[in-house]
Amino acid sequence: MGYPIEGIAGTALIRAPSNLGLRPLRPGREPGTWRAPQVLTEAGLESRLAPARTVDLARPRYSTEPQPGTVLRNGPAIRHFNEAVADAVDAALRDRLFPVVVGGDCSILIGALAGARRHSEMALVHLDGHSDFRHPGNYEDFPLHSAAGMDLALAIGLGDPLMLRWDGAPDPLVPAERAIQIGEREGRDPDWGWEDIADTAITRIDMFELLERGVAVALNRSFAVLDRTPEIPFWVHLDVDILDQAVMPAVDSPGSPGLDFDGLAALLRGFVASPRCTGLTITIYDPDLDPDGAYAHGLVEMLAEGLAPLTGPRRR
Repeated sequence: MGYPIEGIAGTALIRAPSNLGLRPLRPGREPGTWRAPQVLTEAGLESRLAPARTVDLARPRYSTEPQPGTVLRNGPAIRHFNEAVADAVDAALRDRLFPVVVGGDCSILIGALAGARRHSEMALVHLDGHSDFRHPGNYEDFPLHSAAGMDLALAIGLGDPLMLRWDGAPDPLVPAERAIQIGEREGRDPDWGWEDIADTAITRIDMFELLERGVAVALNRSFAVLDRTPEIPFWVHLDVDILDQAVMPAVDSPGSPGLDFDGLAALLRGFVASPRCTGLTITIYDPDLDPDGAYAHGLVEMLAEGLAPLTGPRRR
């Protein structure tokens, strides 16, 4: 059973203050993404979204030490936190609320999908300046690996077993043929490490194609894939490093080229307007890299534009 947006009673803002999936940006400095939900709320996100429910998940403890039985940095803590994310998303959908999960790092996508997957089969639209396709088949020889670079691989069933199987959610969370990755900016580099994504059925629209052909073409190409299974809802994951570093440097891996705020708002609005869009994760904004909050305000304005279909006309 799906939860089309036409039947929603409002939104649920789920604040997920995790930084567990990220490496320290420098020795001894914990990543600041855990503060994003609070700072974006203070910048006006909650008032602009006007959710029917706001859920605050407890901040998990970050560690730089290896964890037994896994190569994932903070692996057991990520598992536990994602179980809480899954329960919050599940509860929102049961109450006909559209979950907007604000993190935090990209590993929260897995918990969100696990919660949504309790209700329906799912497709995934992955908006990210990186494909996040690290998995055991392409790991480099590091003692610890960061789950924030693995979320797309984990979603289609590749990765550390700790993050693959979830109560009430069949494995994989999303079949590769129902996953769409939009925004990769490094895939044409000669030393790119995730080239095996080309061996999967994931649909890919890289940043160069997106900028050259435009948002409307990207939306049309994406819905051509989603419409193969019109009965199946989809989740949207937004990593804000899909924005060009000129407008959003407050992320752990900024880069160019990228979208501007207007382009991202249009892309997001095109997906959220679909009756089959069932939820959203927003990740990777780091307030520690935005000391005066200027980028937070820009991000909130973009999100208000992009999420306008949640309170207005909802059909594409």
